[in-house]
Amino acid sequence: MSEEDLFSLPVTEQLSSTISRRRIGRLPLVVIDHPRVRAAVTLQGAQLIAWQPAGEQPVLWLSEESAFAEGKAVRGGVPICWPWFAGAGEPGHGFARISEWELTSHKEDDETVSLTFTLRSSPRTRELWPHDFVLTARHTLGKECGIELQAEGDHVSTGALHSYFHVGSADEVTVAGLGDRYIDKVIDDSDGRQDGELSFPDRVDRIFFHPEEVSLLKDPVLDRVVEVRHREVSDVVTWNPGVELSHRLDDMADDAYTRFVCVESARLTRQLESAEGAPARFGVTLSVRR
Repeated sequence: MSEEDLFSLPVTEQLSSTISRRRIGRLPLVVIDHPRVRAAVTLQGAQLIAWQPAGEQPVLWLSEESAFAEGKAVRGGVPICWPWFAGAGEPGHGFARISEWELTSHKEDDETVSLTFTLRSSPRTRELWPHDFVLTARHTLGKECGIELQAEGDHVSTGALHSYFHVGSADEVTVAGLGDRYIDKVIDDSDGRQDGELSFPDRVDRIFFHPEEVSLLKDPVLDRVVEVRHREVSDVVTWNPGVELSHRLDDMADDAYTRFVCVESARLTRQLESAEGAPARFGVTLSVRR
C-alpha cells in the first residue's frame, strides 16, 4: 500500500473535522487530513507511518510490503523501539512497537494536530520485562513533526525513534551533524571515525555516540534537506540495508534500499533511568528545508 492510499481508506469513526479512525490491513489507524499536514499513526506501536506537510512530498518512507498484521512490526515510518534496542532482548527492538496502544487524547488548531498515545504494563509485558510502567508517546504534527517518548515507573531502559526517511536515491544523500566517532555494527562492532558527512554507498549500520543536536539529511534528488533535531538523546543510529540484506528481508521490495535511509534518535550509551515521580524522556523534531 502506498502512502497516498492511506488517505482513501474507509473512515470507521470521525473524531474531529481533521482526525479519523480507519484500518490498514488488520491494524487500527488514526489519520490526519488537515490543511497544514497529512499524517497517519497505527495504534499498534503508536507508530507514525506518514507525515507530509502541506506543499511538500512525503517525508517518511513506508514499505509497500508490510503485512499490517497484529503482532508483526511495520517496516517504515517511525517505529518506537523500547524498552530495549536491537537484539538486547526478545522480540528484537522491544515490545512497544508491536503492542496495542491507546489513543488517550487529541486536539487541533489552525496549525497543528496533537495526539497522545499510552501503553501500560500488563501480564503479557511483565513476562517479557519484569517492570511496571506507563509509556507515553506524544505526536505534534504540522509544518514540523515532533515526537516525544516518556517512560514512567522504576526501571532502566534503552530506546530509539527509528525514523525511516524517504529519499530520491540513497546513494546520493549525505547526513551531517553525526559527530566523528561511531560503532560499526556491520564490521563486528568495531570503532570508527567519521570524516565529514556520512554517505550510503552500500550497507550502513552505525551508532554515533557524540552526535550534534541537529542532523541534516541532504537530498539533492528531491532538492530538500530534512532537519532532524534530537532532544535529550545520547546517540544517533544510521542504517540502510544495502542490496544484499534488502533481498533477504521479506517485508521490503528488493530495490527498497534505494528509496530510504534511517537517522534514528536514541538513548543507548546513556540509558533511560526512570524513578517514581521522575520520568525519563527523549524525542525528535523533524522539519524540511529548501
